[in-house]
Amino acid sequence: MPQPFHRLRTALALASAAILLSACASFPQDAPVTGLRLIGEQRIALKYAFEGTSVGGLSGIDYDAANNSWVMESDDRSAINPARFYRAVLHYDSKAFTGVTLNSVHFFTQPDGSRYPNLAHAKLEQGDQVADIETIRVDPQDGSLWYGSEGNRKVGLHPFVRHADSGGHYLSTLPTPPMFKVSQEATGSRNNMSFEALSFSSDGKSLWLGMEAALYQDGPLATPDNGSVVRITRLDRAGTVLGQYAYPIEPVASRPAPGKEADNGVSEILAVNDHQLLVVERAGVEHADGVYTNHVRVYAMDTDGATDIQTIPALAGAAYVPARKRLLLDLEKTGLARIDNIEGISWGPRLENGRRSLVMISDDNFNAQQVTQILAFEVL
Repeated sequence: MPQPFHRLRTALALASAAILLSACASFPQDAPVTGLRLIGEQRIALKYAFEGTSVGGLSGIDYDAANNSWVMESDDRSAINPARFYRAVLHYDSKAFTGVTLNSVHFFTQPDGSRYPNLAHAKLEQGDQVADIETIRVDPQDGSLWYGSEGNRKVGLHPFVRHADSGGHYLSTLPTPPMFKVSQEATGSRNNMSFEALSFSSDGKSLWLGMEAALYQDGPLATPDNGSVVRITRLDRAGTVLGQYAYPIEPVASRPAPGKEADNGVSEILAVNDHQLLVVERAGVEHADGVYTNHVRVYAMDTDGATDIQTIPALAGAAYVPARKRLLLDLEKTGLARIDNIEGISWGPRLENGRRSLVMISDDNFNAQQVTQILAFEVL
């Protein structure tokens, strides 16, 4: 029987060949992130039991510098346990990633103080939300939490961003542009493809909000033959839009088996400075047996010179200048034995050598064919 994951010492401690990627001419030469070196990997066992909950679906992660801990949220729609997040300690330095220790679990609450219900028990006519929480951030000002839910187009639930205290108790809802609401028409957010990414700006005064996929009116989804486009929006803490930019998504990196699915979308963003962000593109390609291959790439995005598209109602057929991007890291070239459904990325503490660290986490969908992997990197 495997020992508890938080005492595992089976980190990959992979060879430290640095993944150095040169900046192309279209990207500023003073970009602070020039590459990422993989330190190692840890995994959490499938449906690991912790304080009465089943750990899995970890689609968002962020570092809480005030107490040197990490928050990791589950996108469980309260089907297994109520919508929740975990606090943990990650044990790594520049040489190795040696373990993960879960410390506590906390449940998100709705405005009335109740926990989020699952769809079978939700009283939608009374304002209940069924949370599909895909991203979480620690507020650098006071340690409170901000999180995004994709909603549910099938039952008319809009995506939302909410503010909670450090224990997950509801504080407020951030106003977001009406264009992101779901509707009965072919406009707005697609089901399960909306608020997937969230990041505080580098100064902590505003938030970046990223869509996973294109709005209906902005064009079709990515395919193996064609890319797509998503909106990445900057809002102040009151919900005023400070800017919105079109981010071009790559075509899906491989082809699915006949009759199977394949997609590519933005699974998380992370601000670098006032005009640059890291963007995680995660593609899932289904094989004949139903098992997926994941292609995960991290791009550096730059909004300088891009069109502010907040007043463009539909991008399909419109004239605009998209944000620039360059490939920073292809996880398929890191030497990892497998790459799963990476959905979270966060800055971490400085390493003992003075360099910054960065962590990614995968969402296993509580699926035995997937794994929850946590990856630690040294920022170059």
